[in-house]
This record gives sequence, C-alpha cells and structure tokens, in this order.
Amino acid sequence: MAVTKDDIIKALEGMKLTELNELVKAIEDHFGVVAAAAVAAPAADAGAAAAPSEVSVMLTSAGGNKVAVIKLVKEITGLGLMEAKKLVDGTLPVALKENVKVENAEEIKKQLMDAGASVDLK
Repeated sequence: MAVTKDDIIKALEGMKLTELNELVKAIEDHFGVVAAAAVAAPAADAGAAAAPSEVSVMLTSAGGNKVAVIKLVKEITGLGLMEAKKLVDGTLPVALKENVKVENAEEIKKQLMDAGASVDLK
C-alpha cells in the first residue's frame, strides 16, 4: 500500500519541531538538496486582509521566568540553547515564528504566556 500525502501530513503533525528539523536535515542529506523558505505572495483578495490565515508570533517580553521562556523558545524555533538565549536576551519584540497558522500561533502564545512571557500575534 502506497503512502499518501495525507498520511505524511498526519505523521508530521504529531512531530515536535526538533524532530521536524532533524527530518528536514535527513531529507536534505539523502537527496542532496537544500530546503529554502518559499516567498509568500501578498493576497490579492481584500477580504483576506480582514482575517489573516497566517500570523507571526512576536515575543515582547520574557517575563520573570526567563529560563522557562528560553527553553520554550528553543523547542518552538528548533534553535540551540545559546541561540535561543541570545534571541530572548536580544532586542524585543522579536519574531519567533513567521507565517504560522492562527491555530498554531495561539497554541504557541499560550505556552509562552504560561511560562510568563508576553506575546503578540501580528
């Protein structure tokens, strides 16, 4: 039985960001290619601007529990611990994830806010 695109997508939905990052690296190595982010074209429909389907998750403050926020940023972004720390300690606000579906962005926002961070969705 052949694996369908839907089967692959369902399997990917259950993976953590770090697992997805490892998968992308393995695919790049296996096929000798480099994964590059696609450039999103602006929506031509005026109604789409009223209710965006994708947003950016912006960290505006690390809050009082900076260690927990750094660990979450590491998990969410797939960065190493030092890179996540530099991101959190750097100039805020900073985009943690861009072009994320609203549902996923809300989940990320909730996780970060539970850790004490301040987050905006734009």
